[in-house]
Amino acid sequence: MSGEPNIFPALRYADAAKAWQWLHEAFGFEQRFSVPGPDGTIAHAEMGLGAGTIMFGSAARGSGAVIDPDPLKAEWTVYVWVPDIDAHYERARGAGAEITRELGDTDYGSREYGARDFEGNHWAFGTYLPRPE
Repeated sequence: MSGEPNIFPALRYADAAKAWQWLHEAFGFEQRFSVPGPDGTIAHAEMGLGAGTIMFGSAARGSGAVIDPDPLKAEWTVYVWVPDIDAHYERARGAGAEITRELGDTDYGSREYGARDFEGNHWAFGTYLPRPE
């Protein structure tokens, strides 16, 4: 098994063009590339943070992507390891991310916080770094 990442969260946004900017400003994701879709939408985009990559695009009726109007019903979280969690927290908070769990230390040795993006998707950031065996 190689050390290359092999899991890539794929998200859908009602406003993927806004996500392209917001994820960069609030969470520090680097813009890698995007493929435009019809009417100002984004068919596919990739952004990275360190060795990690997320993919996303515009949600459209009939695309199979379902966006629940109640973000509190989301049952998943994207977890992202960051080396300087305190600075990352301040950046996200300053950019208007909704902080859902304040920055703090865990019983298992990580320092973490939780946030929602502008469309209510759950994100967790911390210093715990899972290691493949």
